[in-house]
Amino acid sequence: MKNYLFTISIFLAALIAYNFPQYFIEINGFPLKKLIIPLLQVIMFGMGTTMSKEDFMGVVRMPKAVLIGLICQFTIMPFLGFFIAKAFNFPPEIAAGVLLVGCSPSGLASNVMAYIAKANVALSITITSCATLLAPILTPFLMKSLGGEYIDIEFWGMFWDIAQMVILPVAVGYLLNLVLGKKGEWLQRVLPVVSMVGIALIIVVITAAGQKSLQTVGFSLILATLLHNLGGFLLGYWGARFSGLAEQDCRTVAIEVGLQNAGLASGLAVTMGKMTTVGIAPALFGPIMNISGSILAGWWSKK
Repeated sequence: MKNYLFTISIFLAALIAYNFPQYFIEINGFPLKKLIIPLLQVIMFGMGTTMSKEDFMGVVRMPKAVLIGLICQFTIMPFLGFFIAKAFNFPPEIAAGVLLVGCSPSGLASNVMAYIAKANVALSITITSCATLLAPILTPFLMKSLGGEYIDIEFWGMFWDIAQMVILPVAVGYLLNLVLGKKGEWLQRVLPVVSMVGIALIIVVITAAGQKSLQTVGFSLILATLLHNLGGFLLGYWGARFSGLAEQDCRTVAIEVGLQNAGLASGLAVTMGKMTTVGIAPALFGPIMNISGSILAGWWSKK
């Protein structure tokens, strides 16, 4: 059960935040939403400290698998999110949140799930790293193309927001890792704990702030988010399968596609000033994908 402890803790914390939102909106006049972007930057900095040049060598060693993974990542989830938002007929800003999750890159959890699932961990790390670096261009492009009817998207504004929240912290972490070498190993022990706390706090703050929106579309949005997540796993796996990849690589692509960087989507919702509407779907997607991803990875690990 320890593998599910973090996710269960997040669900319990989100449940408490939903029922008692007044305690998670501000403390002594300080709005807690101001912590979301700094926390996301710390999380991405932590990702950078774990990266090395070997993470990008997969592009050279496994070009076909990496390319298929990236194509699946930035086609399946955006279009699936678009069709789900249409099918459920959500209010525009709620629909934009569903789509924003789909247009985000793969999340950090995918590398852990790939390891548990006995998939290709090296490929998983390479796809996550490349997708993260491509996000400043592809995420605003896809959002503007598919979500323009729901919400006004400024391409270069979102590009700069993603660069500040993702690229710069990752780059600083990566450079620090190069400079410190083995002396920086303590960071890789401390930062994952900080990241888990940060993710939990982001979800709790958004849940509390968006309680009224959740009361309106709660069950429908949970169902839509679950379908989005499971659809990513299914279509990612078979997309890789039909492309002729090996079983391990198919599992990897499925996990990469199904597990999104919901934290980045939450941060973008904050920069838009629409945390209580656009930010709801990312807040739900995080816990849901961790539970479904853990179950899938555990099942695959036995096969």
